[in-house]
Amino acid sequence: MRREFIQKIIFLFLLVVVFLFDSCNSKRNENIAGTKQADSTMLCVGNYWSEAEGKEFLEKQRKEYTTTDDWKKRSEQIRRQILKGTGLEKFPEKCPLNPIFGDTRTYDGYQVQNVAFESLPGVYVTGSLYTPLNKTEKLPAILNTHGHWSDLDDYGRYRPDAQKRFAVMARMGAMVFAYDMVGYGQLAEEYEWIHKHPEALKQQLWNSIRSVDFLLSMGADPDRIGITGASGGGTQAFILTAVDDRISVSVPVVQVSAHFFGGCVCESGMPIHKAENYQTNNVEIAACAAPRPLMLVSDGDDWTKNTPKVEYPFVKYIYELYGKSDLVESVHLPDDKHGYDYNKRVAVYPFLAKHLELDLTKAINPDGSLNENTIVIEDIKTLYPFDEKHPFPSHGIKKNDDVIWN
Repeated sequence: MRREFIQKIIFLFLLVVVFLFDSCNSKRNENIAGTKQADSTMLCVGNYWSEAEGKEFLEKQRKEYTTTDDWKKRSEQIRRQILKGTGLEKFPEKCPLNPIFGDTRTYDGYQVQNVAFESLPGVYVTGSLYTPLNKTEKLPAILNTHGHWSDLDDYGRYRPDAQKRFAVMARMGAMVFAYDMVGYGQLAEEYEWIHKHPEALKQQLWNSIRSVDFLLSMGADPDRIGITGASGGGTQAFILTAVDDRISVSVPVVQVSAHFFGGCVCESGMPIHKAENYQTNNVEIAACAAPRPLMLVSDGDDWTKNTPKVEYPFVKYIYELYGKSDLVESVHLPDDKHGYDYNKRVAVYPFLAKHLELDLTKAINPDGSLNENTIVIEDIKTLYPFDEKHPFPSHGIKKNDDVIWN
């Protein structure tokens, strides 16, 4: 009898465990599936509009704001929809960052240290911290995001042109944090994180918000925090700037377009542009930077080819409402292609130096050429934060679906 009783107790216990597991798992899957189903009609993906439609929308919207108060109300509406569309209306409780620092590598005028920290319990943001050799208190800081360069020979934040800009910005006197998009880098290579996930935009935006927290925890000057990135990294830059007032300077490169909304789920896979009785585009989102310094960089080979005639005049008008037209600039490179190449860096460094109080002479030679010759291009695995000395934590989350938003 006693044995049968024990067996029944064990059986009932197992039933409870299975029920709780299934319930929890079903809830997680229901949340993800629900996001996809509920928002599908409200998504604006890729070339959602024609060029003419994008221009027409901006012309119509411009007539809606004649005062700074008009624009402030609109920009707050845009901010609310970004947070609502990503499910971040109420922020998760901010957990301790618990950073894991790698060894420091010293080069000509700068040093590099790999780092990982928790944006949510067990969810790690991976990247590298570039700092000047002669560090002082309250350094200005620059978040550097990357786009969808996915070929392992030309990949994410590890690309040669990306490493050059991180190092040069550090030599100019900034604390630079270059971090991986969701589903890129070591977590994608060695674990099961993927980029094209239904909640990639939410996860990515939250990682960016926590990256600001990380820079501040490292002693960055709270009044001098910039962000820049190209392509999908430009999207991250202007979305974060729109929702986080701690960003003081924003430089989205080759991405701000009136008709193109971003072709990846991490940009347009959640309803941040459209809702019932509501519509915006990436130009209005980028303009939410006003009156903080903003530079638009465009080229003639992608969806930013119309910037001088369409996107920039609209954004400049918003800055004129504040009487701050001197704080917005545009550099258009009609013969350039998509990317953050040499000419883009020549354009961006002076703007960052001006508004973040950096030493431009460390970046640009007297003849106007870039001072990048002694930058060391490290291989991908050298830039991975987890290794034998700094192992991936046992509680670390190894795939997107296991993320729990508290």
